[in-house]
Amino acid sequence: MADAAPRFSLGRLRLAVQLIMLFVTVYGASLVGYYAADKITGSLPALSCAYDKQDGAYCILISTQHQLHHRVGEQIAQAGHFALSMIIPLAFTFLTFYLFFIVLNKAFCGWVCPLGTVQELLYRLGRRLKRPFRNLSETAARRLRPVKWGLLLLLVFALPVLAGLGVTPAITGDAFCQICPSRLATTLLTGDAEQLTIRQNNALAFAFGALANTLFGFVIIAALAVRQPFCRICPLMALNAAFQRLSPMRLVKSQHEKCEKCGICRQACPMDIPEIHHEHGRKAFSEDCTLCGRCAEFCPQDGVIQLKFGPLALFRSSRDYYKARFKRETPAGEARPVRWLSKPAAGESPDA
Repeated sequence: MADAAPRFSLGRLRLAVQLIMLFVTVYGASLVGYYAADKITGSLPALSCAYDKQDGAYCILISTQHQLHHRVGEQIAQAGHFALSMIIPLAFTFLTFYLFFIVLNKAFCGWVCPLGTVQELLYRLGRRLKRPFRNLSETAARRLRPVKWGLLLLLVFALPVLAGLGVTPAITGDAFCQICPSRLATTLLTGDAEQLTIRQNNALAFAFGALANTLFGFVIIAALAVRQPFCRICPLMALNAAFQRLSPMRLVKSQHEKCEKCGICRQACPMDIPEIHHEHGRKAFSEDCTLCGRCAEFCPQDGVIQLKFGPLALFRSSRDYYKARFKRETPAGEARPVRWLSKPAAGESPDA
């Protein structure tokens, strides 16, 4: 009979949290009411938007774009009451965001974001369907990083301000929301397919709609074979990365002599982050890290990788935990068949 699975599994805990938050962020307003949901989630640092539907939540990118469009741009154009009308409301928007963010840091991406959960579930489905797995090289992973910063600066910051100034059309006031795949994913989960329609009232609206559907289709298909495809270019990931050093929640890796020859932590990382393999200390906490904890789960050395909140270690790598985890799932996410009557052969030992 196979060895018993560990009583606690960080991966299973995270999946449970993800599914709960997927329900809360998509359907939660039906329980607490639309206005309460608006106040609670208006600055949530995760893509939890059902695009202004009463049974959906919001995210920091929506409120940021609206502030820049309707307050910053318009107030710059009017050149009056600049500080009171613009800086203070925008400051409160980011203050609320930071109060949420400081608790979990970028774990909002790895534990809360509905689109992240949907992508992970699709990847699990791809493994069940025996789809070929595609792993990004170190070069490709690094080259993709500037994309999310460009999208943040252009779609979330620049275009909403220009829309408020009257330089660009009003539809660019929430440019990122126009193409955000979470908008389509979460509204489809509510049974509403309206956001899939492509408006034809003008060329720009048509272009935004076509791009949104194309991006959504790409993410859905790519997620079957590539882990977290949209997260790699998500502007919210960039915004979270800008604040990640200010939170006590972090990933820490200690230097170990076997790390250079191992690399299992990078194989387990859904974002293909090379730093988790090559670096140690807080340098291993890359801008793309979502604090999912898989690197710590699959590290075969005791205490080398830790998830910490201040001085408190919430989870640390363990050789015994790794062995039990490895018997259920490979670092790449392939589920292993459950053995009931026989023990694993000697050649199948996960020891590193």
